[in-house]
Amino acid sequence: MVSTNICNLQQLNLYLESIINMLDGKIIVVTGGNGLIGKALVQKAEASGATVINLEVNVKTQLKKGIINCDITDTQSFNSAFDKILELHGKIDGWVNNAYPRTTDWGSKFEDVQLESWKKNVDMQLNSIFMISQRVLEHMKQNKAGSLVNIASIYGVVGNDFTIYENTGGMTSPAAYSAIKGGVINFSRYLASYYGQHNIRINCVSPGGIKQNQNPVFIENFEKKVPLKRMGRPEDIAPAVCFLLSDDACYITGQNLLVDGGWTCI
Repeated sequence: MVSTNICNLQQLNLYLESIINMLDGKIIVVTGGNGLIGKALVQKAEASGATVINLEVNVKTQLKKGIINCDITDTQSFNSAFDKILELHGKIDGWVNNAYPRTTDWGSKFEDVQLESWKKNVDMQLNSIFMISQRVLEHMKQNKAGSLVNIASIYGVVGNDFTIYENTGGMTSPAAYSAIKGGVINFSRYLASYYGQHNIRINCVSPGGIKQNQNPVFIENFEKKVPLKRMGRPEDIAPAVCFLLSDDACYITGQNLLVDGGWTCI
């Protein structure tokens, strides 16, 4: 009986170690790593054993801290940062497209959105993911391995419930957001199909509403509807992303993992 318990304990320890070190030895890049979800992604990936590079705008490059200044909407800035990563680490095992650039009028009602604003947001968000993915995935193809995760949204999957914005003083969900995130999800499926033969996996994680000091009425409205009765936290999203980056997800590609407290199940 004692030997059986020891054996079970050893197996448990090995299992726990595999979870804790699921990204051990991997070079992982996160765009927008200073943002709400980005910080949680960086922290979780580092805690899982990865060397993490945070590509962030409006910061000074600090290579010892894994921070590189990069404007993902600027091709030259991105290429410079990408070259620096390869110069320092020689490879990229995983990439997370998390950055969320947007115009100052983001959040305007649909009827007030100017065409030029719409075009600019699509260019900054969706077109930058195309540019980044093209270079990242071609690099991974050379190594015959890699995982790319795009951060999408529940509103790339289902329509908006505008009742949760009632009595919130004008809050709304930007029209471009649903178009862009829906595009990201299906673009990810295309990439998964295209690069699967090279042992490269492309998936999405779609968060539900994340609590971040919104209008209290909005929070109450949201939490009444969502089955788990609370808004999400960044710490709810990070483990799903790290799982998809890990070898534990080696046969998962072309999927959109909804981390939404059950929002899309009703």
